[in-house]
Amino acid sequence: MTIKRMDNVGIVVDDLDAAVAFFAELGMELEGRAPIEGAWAGRVVGLDDMRTEIAMMRIPGAPGRLELATYHNPKAIVTEPAVIPPNTLGLHRVMFTVEDIEDTVARLRPYGGELVGEVTRYEDSYLLCYLRGPDGIIVGLAEELT
Repeated sequence: MTIKRMDNVGIVVDDLDAAVAFFAELGMELEGRAPIEGAWAGRVVGLDDMRTEIAMMRIPGAPGRLELATYHNPKAIVTEPAVIPPNTLGLHRVMFTVEDIEDTVARLRPYGGELVGEVTRYEDSYLLCYLRGPDGIIVGLAEELT
């Protein structure tokens, strides 16, 4: 068996509008929004009477998308602690390469972006940081150094 491609990464959020605004400020484009419900959808995710709304975000001119979802029924479950540390098992982070890491961090602050640690240099290759976004999503940022 061969994988053909990775289509998207799904992230559950409480405030879909805030998450869309955050990733739009990062440079992604909203591809579309849609309600998802019905027996077929519930069977896919294993939830009865599931009703959700998704927003598909894409990187202009590049493959891969983020599927942001908010659950209307059943309500999303909040983990404890609500803001999990980066070494928690499961989805770790979504990583993006950006042109200017300091500018990107500054632009994302009004949208809830907060550094997890600090912007750090990795050899002569990258500036790197982890930024916590809406609903505790950890976003990795990398700026390639030339």
